[in-house]
Amino acid sequence: MKRILIAACALALLMAGCTPALAAEAPSPSQEPVKSCYYPIAVDSYTSGPFDELRISKTYQLSIDDDPRGIPTEDFDSYGRHYFLVDMIRENDVGVDTKPHTETVTLTSDTNQMDTILNRLDAEMEFTTEDGYTGILKLDHTSVKVEANGYKTSSRTVTASRVYPGLSDADVSLVPKTVVDSGRTLSLSDVKWTEAAGTDGEGGPATYYAATATYTGTASGQYATGYTVTADYSGEVAKTDCSMVTYTAIFGSTEIPEDQKKPAPSDQVTPEDPDAPIVSVNWQKPVIIGGAVIAIGAMLAFIIKKIRERR
Repeated sequence: MKRILIAACALALLMAGCTPALAAEAPSPSQEPVKSCYYPIAVDSYTSGPFDELRISKTYQLSIDDDPRGIPTEDFDSYGRHYFLVDMIRENDVGVDTKPHTETVTLTSDTNQMDTILNRLDAEMEFTTEDGYTGILKLDHTSVKVEANGYKTSSRTVTASRVYPGLSDADVSLVPKTVVDSGRTLSLSDVKWTEAAGTDGEGGPATYYAATATYTGTASGQYATGYTVTADYSGEVAKTDCSMVTYTAIFGSTEIPEDQKKPAPSDQVTPEDPDAPIVSVNWQKPVIIGGAVIAIGAMLAFIIKKIRERR
C-alpha cells in the first residue's frame, strides 16, 4: 500500500512539473513576427527589368517628425518567392497655405493735403510676415488717415487804416480810438492829417482837415507742427508647407527553390496581400502533450484499481 501511495505521489509530481515546463517554453527569435512601427497605405505588385522580375512596392505616409527607421525593410517570403529591399524612395508632399493679411504703414508729412499724401504712397507693396508668408498687398485708399502731431500757438500784429475827411480841426479827439476789423478790435496807433479848402455855411472860404488813422492789434492762432499718415495695404499672402513625407519601399524577388519551399498553410499570404503575416502551426508539441496526458490518466486508473483490490 505504501509503495502504491509513493508511486501516486511521484506521478502527481510528474504531472505538476511537466505541464508548466511546456507552457514556459518561449518561441525562438526566428519564430517571432517582425513588428513595424508603420503600416503601408498602398501595396502594389508589378514586373520590372529585362527578366520581368516580380516586385512589390509598399507606400508609407509619415509626418515630417516621424522616424523613417520604423518602416520595415526586412526580407520576407511570400507565395513561393523571396523578397528583399532594393530601393527606398522619399517624396515630400508640398502644399501651399494662403491667408488674407492687412498691413498698416505709417509715415510723417508736413501737409494734410490728401492729393499730396496719395502721391507719396505706393500703389502696392511686397510683404513677408514674421511666420514666412509672402504676397503682394495693395493700397486701400479709403483707409488713409491724416492726424496732426501737435499744435503751437502763434501771434502776429495786424493793422487797418481808416480815413475821416471833413474834420473842422486837426484834433485827435475827433478820430475814433478803436475800430473792429475782421472780428478783431484794433486800437488807434497813428493819425496823419491833410488840409483841404472848402466853403463854410455862408459860402465863404474855409479850411477842412482829413485824418488818415492807422489802427493796430494782435492776432493769435494755432498751427500744426506736423502730420502722421496711416494707410492699410491688404491682400493675400502664401507659404509653401511640407508637413508630410511619402516613402516607397521597393522589394525585388527571386523564386525559392523547390527543395527549400515550406508547405503552404491554409492561410498562406497571396500576392494581393503581401504584407499579411505568415502563420504556421506546429502540431508536434500538442500531439506529444496529448499522448502524455492519456498515459498518465491510464496509470492513475490502474493505481486506483489496485488500491480498491487490496481493500
